Amino acid sequence: MPTNLPTPPKAPDLTELRKEIDRIDESMHRLLMERGDIIDRLIAVKKSQDTGSAFRPAREAEMMRRLVKRHKGILPLDTVESIWRVIIATFTYVQAPFSAHADFSAGDASMRDSARFHFGFTVPLVPHMGAAAVVAAVSNSKGDLGLVPAIASAGAWWTALEFDAAPKIIARLPFVERADHPAALPVFVISRAAADAMATEAGVWSIRVSGWTAQAAQTLATMADFLAVPDRAFDGAALLVTLPQDQSIGSITETLVKAGATVRSTALVGSHATRYTVAAGA
Repeated sequence: MPTNLPTPPKAPDLTELRKEIDRIDESMHRLLMERGDIIDRLIAVKKSQDTGSAFRPAREAEMMRRLVKRHKGILPLDTVESIWRVIIATFTYVQAPFSAHADFSAGDASMRDSARFHFGFTVPLVPHMGAAAVVAAVSNSKGDLGLVPAIASAGAWWTALEFDAAPKIIARLPFVERADHPAALPVFVISRAAADAMATEAGVWSIRVSGWTAQAAQTLATMADFLAVPDRAFDGAALLVTLPQDQSIGSITETLVKAGATVRSTALVGSHATRYTVAAGA
């Protein structure tokens, strides 16, 4: 007895699928070359307008946030993030060649992973044993980057950033934080960037105090992220404090004084985008 059953769909042809992949690969390559052409024109414009550093910390942070928001499908976020970081860093390097000076004292593997994940292999990586050496190298360069772990260190390296002519903290890596990030070491990026290019959502302050106590540390921890190292000359501490844009340095110094500390000095030593966190496995 005849039936009107629908014709089963044709099985995908492996050859055709591979042709589609080749077409997409070629399109991506052409788009990258087109991006390169635009960067070439951008270099010419910058030479004529003298706009300064090629680094745009605020733009980079926003690009990475947009990437996460639109991402979906089977491609892991780790992969697409690393691809975009290499693209961004490489084209920045093409505009104005630079080296990345990194403090390896917290561990060779973790810092190397962070540097290569965020800046690829085109950008020269220069190792140093200590944050102070990184700051000195960046200070003596025309436009290099410094990578310093955003964790407790042996000394207050950030006090060298207090001077007007000194480089500043311009970013905090990774731009997209998550518990399973392949380059999870928190890192401050130090360089000289044009004022209009800086991400200013979070200000980073160098604060020197006398009378630093456990109570002062506990109180400050409820208000801000900070690093602290002993300042034995004044029986106190040198602090690196990160504050959101809407929180004043005055509120911090007032809190420290109420906790029994004496604030000897404060200086803005940089700024960066606020920490952008997504769930693990996103």
